[in-house]
Amino acid sequence: MKTPMTKRGADLLRAELHKLKTVERPANAQAIGEARAHGDLSENAEYHAARERAGFIEGRIAEIESKLANAQVVDPKLVDAEGRCVFGATVDIETDGETATWQIVGEDEADIKAGRISFGSPIARALIGKHAGDAVDVQTPGGLKHYEIVDVRYE
Repeated sequence: MKTPMTKRGADLLRAELHKLKTVERPANAQAIGEARAHGDLSENAEYHAARERAGFIEGRIAEIESKLANAQVVDPKLVDAEGRCVFGATVDIETDGETATWQIVGEDEADIKAGRISFGSPIARALIGKHAGDAVDVQTPGGLKHYEIVDVRYE
């Protein structure tokens, strides 16, 4: 099953993967070598910490490679959804007299403080398929919220 992510999200994962392979992995391998040089490995905390870090690095590399292999990269600028709210769209909403702007993104990219919400979140699920001028009610941890869609853009 393909997992949607924006071009920006895929680029961030590729950058992290590159850093893990070219910086983190070699640095950790060097740390393991230095710790080994200290002698008895059974009581060598630096060695055990470096081996544990190696496991984390390799696990993260495998996870990112898997996500990228299964990614369906969506460039919001190329989306033509005729004004509908879809994955990758940027949506201006209004609730209780306050406005907010959110982009609907993949789960790895979600960052509410940066205005990016996961397509699987209750708010995004309620917005998807709607147009500017539509209103949605969403059950949130703070209670039922009423959102009015002011604008939908693909940027």
